[in-house]
Amino acid sequence: MNTSITVHGTARAGGTARTTGTARTTGTSRSQGTARTRGAARTRGAARDRGAGGPPALPARAAAHRRSTGGAGTVTDLRRRAGRSPRQLRFATGDLVVVSGLPGSGKSTLMRRAVPGARVDSQDMRDQWAGRMPRLLPYGIYRPLVRLAHYLRLRRLLRTGTGLVVHDCGTQAWVRRWLAREAARRHATLHLLLLDVAPETALAGQGARGRRVSRYAFLRHRRTVAQLVRGLTAGRLPAGCASAVLLDRPAADALRSIGFGTDGAGRPR
Repeated sequence: MNTSITVHGTARAGGTARTTGTARTTGTSRSQGTARTRGAARTRGAARDRGAGGPPALPARAAAHRRSTGGAGTVTDLRRRAGRSPRQLRFATGDLVVVSGLPGSGKSTLMRRAVPGARVDSQDMRDQWAGRMPRLLPYGIYRPLVRLAHYLRLRRLLRTGTGLVVHDCGTQAWVRRWLAREAARRHATLHLLLLDVAPETALAGQGARGRRVSRYAFLRHRRTVAQLVRGLTAGRLPAGCASAVLLDRPAADALRSIGFGTDGAGRPR
């Protein structure tokens, strides 16, 4: 049975969140299971997981708390699901989703497979520029131009107001702040998808794609991602994010669709 999660969060993000396993699966008239993970609305306290009739939810990893502003976000932990990971994640129309993780963890692979709509991946921009540059020209020479082009494209797509999935290495906190401001401007929500994979797995992924980051850069990424994972496991959302989903490699591999817009039952429109 296919499963889907509809992710909601509060418009004003930050503070302490509720950390849960996947919400239970609910059967639909077409035998599709639908699970929901709801963040609290505005000032109504902590989020609740709803639904029945499917596999039981994993035990919560942290208690629900009300943050100082009166709302709460939700952290959904899809790691170690033993084959019960959802195939689909759905977000509200106009929301923004940041995909973060170690270099080589599978962010670009996940986005190319699961995001049929608008996405902004710095790897796509790098590949475009690499195809136009002399083969022996080191990437470091034109890297500033690639980054500029990447952020200009991101800015252009943000102006459209459409739901957007954005690749982010996690070390550039200013990017999340920028996206949080944009989400607030359009009265939408910023969500975080964090891939939690072992450093050895990420290094193997870098080898498979034929590009490795420097040892210094990788250690910096490890510190940043480890801090994010610890915070989310404890129910602490990064500033600006109203919800987060923790994925390990099997959970990421199981995802087939990340999209926007659902009806009241959590099914794609």
